[in-house]
Amino acid sequence: MRDRHVAQGARRAQEFEAFVAGAAGRLLRTATLLTAETPDDNPRARRLLTLALAHTYATWDRLRGEDPYDRTRQQLALRFARAAWHHHALFRHARGGVLRVLGPQERLILVLRLYEGVAEEQTAALLGLPAERVRTICLRAMATVLHPPREVAAQKVVEVAPS
Repeated sequence: MRDRHVAQGARRAQEFEAFVAGAAGRLLRTATLLTAETPDDNPRARRLLTLALAHTYATWDRLRGEDPYDRTRQQLALRFARAAWHHHALFRHARGGVLRVLGPQERLILVLRLYEGVAEEQTAALLGLPAERVRTICLRAMATVLHPPREVAAQKVVEVAPS
């Protein structure tokens, strides 16, 4: 009996390690986009990913045909949303990254919809919002990223001293 549990534990660990080896890069990029950190300096994204992966590992045996990538992405989104709600200032004033001009909810919806390719209805169900609201937020976020506010655009301008 004990040998069977040891063998199951070893198989579980191998399966999970293979999953992490294949999916960790993309999931880290997703977490980095959510936290609006730069890819070189992303401690909040790494912590978020670690917690999501820990949850996936804890429920690994109960997945029963469910896609572990979807489950982990779902955990990432939920943990980010919860953290953004409780620590609004921490995620509101992002340090860098492409999506730093967006608020946490806009960032979350834009990353899920465009980067991860999650359907509008699934995103709405995950966040407990109407699909129309998700669509509106996504469109507004895209417009903000494509045409950043003047303050943000002005910060990107580099002055060159006359020669």
